[in-house]
Amino acid sequence: MMKQLLLFVALAFVLVLGVGCGDAAVEETADETDDETVQEDVGEETEDESYEFTLAHFFPAGHPAETDLVQGWAQELSEASGGRIEITSYPGQTLLEADDTYSGVVAGMADIGLSAFFYTRGRFPVLEAFELPGIVYNDSYMASKVAWEGIKQLQPDEVQDTELMFVLATGPGDLFTTTPVQTLEDLQGLKIRAAGLSADTLSLLGATPEAMPQPDAYEAIQRGLVDGNLAPVEVLQGWRHAEVTDYLTRTPFLYNAVFFVTMNQEKWDGLPTEMQEVFLEVNERFFEEVASGLWDAQNEAALSWAIEETGQEVFELTADEKERWIETVQPIQADFVTRMNELGFDGEIILETVKSLAEDYQ
Repeated sequence: MMKQLLLFVALAFVLVLGVGCGDAAVEETADETDDETVQEDVGEETEDESYEFTLAHFFPAGHPAETDLVQGWAQELSEASGGRIEITSYPGQTLLEADDTYSGVVAGMADIGLSAFFYTRGRFPVLEAFELPGIVYNDSYMASKVAWEGIKQLQPDEVQDTELMFVLATGPGDLFTTTPVQTLEDLQGLKIRAAGLSADTLSLLGATPEAMPQPDAYEAIQRGLVDGNLAPVEVLQGWRHAEVTDYLTRTPFLYNAVFFVTMNQEKWDGLPTEMQEVFLEVNERFFEEVASGLWDAQNEAALSWAIEETGQEVFELTADEKERWIETVQPIQADFVTRMNELGFDGEIILETVKSLAEDYQ
């Protein structure tokens, strides 16, 4: 009986031990399966992760800067990323004011911003070189190429606190006025809307500059607060200034505005390498195919519309008169070099870089 009892206890112990080991094996297998499932799930989430950005700018919702530039760029980024990059645009200063856009992007109030450097004069001293009067820009494509290539060469510190996607320029700007302007004498005392460096240019020419962003210019002209505007031809239609001005004077040596499309640095640094590469590839292609010449198509269409629909009268300066105007604004270039030197930059090299590129792309 004792032997049988001991045998029974031994068998029971073996059975219990076997069941325990079996349960442990099952639990271990289950744990491994769960770990693999989690790893697979994490991998799938990474591959499908989307990246959403807000974009602020001041152009109206119907302006080509929104419909062709912003929406076109957003669409190409979406397609190139398989739908993982999503950009929501806030046009018409609904998210940030024109002159607060760059600082707003730096602060993270918007992920991406589109605006003009000249709206915050003094904030981008080196980049004023691309807007100096006395340098002839034939069209926006040429002006954009000069600005973007020049920024790559100069690498100014003033734009290193964001990630520049690309820049683009309007190219030549003209005078739109309520009275005819064909000589310097005609311009004397006229109140002309201006922004940035254009204010100094107009002062030297004898006009009275009135600083204000483009969205405010229409009403100012309509109410007689100013007598005209210095801007690219596209504003005649895009901002409907042909409705409140009657005369256009061609001045391709007075004006060039450079716009930026830039991203918050932390947002950029937080992107995986593959997404950064998508941006870089799309940016390069989109700049060349769309952004660089955006204002050319607008200018041509706007001028035809203004002449046909509103009777806008166009004046070309004579060769001698043109030379008078260019000679009059030369001190601004000299002043630029002096200011750059005082700030610790080499003003001569900066100015020569711009002039050389302008000649190359002429």
